[in-house]
Amino acid sequence: MTLLIDNIGELVTNVVGAGDGGPLGIRRDAALLIEEGRVAWVGAAADAPAADRRIDARGAAALPGFVDSHAHLVFAGDRAAEFVARMAGQPYTGGGIRTTVAATRAATDGQLRRTVGRLRAEALRQGTTTIEIKSGYGLNVAEEARALRIAREFTDETTFLGAHVVPVEYTDRPDDYVGLICGPMLAAARPHARWIDVFCERGAFDVDHARAILACGQAAGLGVRVHANQLGPGPGVQLGVELGAASVDHCTHLSDADVDALADAPTVATLLPGAEFSTRSPYPEARRLLDAGVTVALATDCNPGSSYTSSMSFCIALAVREMGMTPAEAVWAATAGGARALRRDDIGVLRPGARADLILLDAPSHLHLAYRPGVPLVTHVLHNGVPQCQP
Repeated sequence: MTLLIDNIGELVTNVVGAGDGGPLGIRRDAALLIEEGRVAWVGAAADAPAADRRIDARGAAALPGFVDSHAHLVFAGDRAAEFVARMAGQPYTGGGIRTTVAATRAATDGQLRRTVGRLRAEALRQGTTTIEIKSGYGLNVAEEARALRIAREFTDETTFLGAHVVPVEYTDRPDDYVGLICGPMLAAARPHARWIDVFCERGAFDVDHARAILACGQAAGLGVRVHANQLGPGPGVQLGVELGAASVDHCTHLSDADVDALADAPTVATLLPGAEFSTRSPYPEARRLLDAGVTVALATDCNPGSSYTSSMSFCIALAVREMGMTPAEAVWAATAGGARALRRDDIGVLRPGARADLILLDAPSHLHLAYRPGVPLVTHVLHNGVPQCQP
C-alpha cells in the first residue's frame, strides 16, 4: 500500500540544499509519497504520483517527527512536592533522585510498564516519533536490568544509566559501587541497552569514576552519552569529547574551552530547557554554541523530578524565548539534531529512503510551534508510515 500526503503548505525536509536552500530545506505546495514505511518520493503537489491512499494536508505544515534523545521514563512515584519547594526558592541539587529510586524498586513490572506506556503514548500524540529511554532509578543489578528490559519494549534507543547517583547503600563506598556498575550490572544491562551514560557532576560521579564507567561500557560495545555541566562548571563535557561521546547533555555551565572542544568534535550538545524551567536554573547559552559551530539538539529530559514534560513543542518554545535560538534552529535541533545525538540518519529528515516519521500541524508554518506556545498544534502523527494519532 502506498500513501500520499499532498496539499502540504510548508514541508520541512531538513535536507541540505533542498527546497528554499535554508537549513530546514523547506518545500512549499508540496507532497510526499510513503511506501513500506519509508519516504518514497518528495516533490511539488502538482507532480504528485497516484497512491492507494491519500491524506489532504489542506495547506498545513508538515515536519519530520520529533526525536527526543534524552528521557527517563522508567520510574514510579511522584515528586510534585519537590517541584513546589523549588518554586518557593529551594535550589535543585539532584538529591531527589534517591526518592524515585526507592519508589521504583518497590514497583511491580506492571506498574512500571504502565508508566512508560502512558508517557510514550503522551509523547507520540505530541509528535515525538523516536524517543531515547534511560534506566537509572534502579541502581542495583536486578533493577537496572529490569528497567532496560521494560524500556526496550517501547524503543530501540535504550541507555544504561546505572551511574545516575550512588545509592544509599553505597554512600560510603563509591569505589565499590563503580566496581558493581562495571561488572555484574553492566553484564546484566548490556543485552537490553544501546548506550551507556554517566551523571558526571558534583554529588554524583567525579571524572575518574565517570571515565572508568564509560570506558567499560565502550569495551562492552555500548555508545557513550554523558550528563555534563548541569549544576555547575565541570569536566563532563571535556570527558565526553575525549571519549567520542555521541552527545553531552545539559551543557548549562560551559567554559570557552568546553565550547571550543565541542566545536572541534562530532559530539552533539543536547540542551534540555525543560529542566531549567522546572528548576529555576539559568538556561544554556544556545546562541553561544551555535555561533561557534557546535551541533545542538533539543530534548525533554522527561523525568519525575526536574523536568516532568514530554512536550518537544514546549522545549522548542523555551529554546526560542529563553536561549536565543531562531524557530528554524529550534525545530532542526528537535528533529535532525536529535537524530545526530542518536547517530541516526534515517530519522529527523524527510527524503527518499528515510523512515516515514512525520507530523502535520494545525498551522501553516513551523514558526507556530514557538509563536503559539502551549497550544496542541499536532493533528496527525505517522510513525513508519502508519497513522498513529489523527482526528
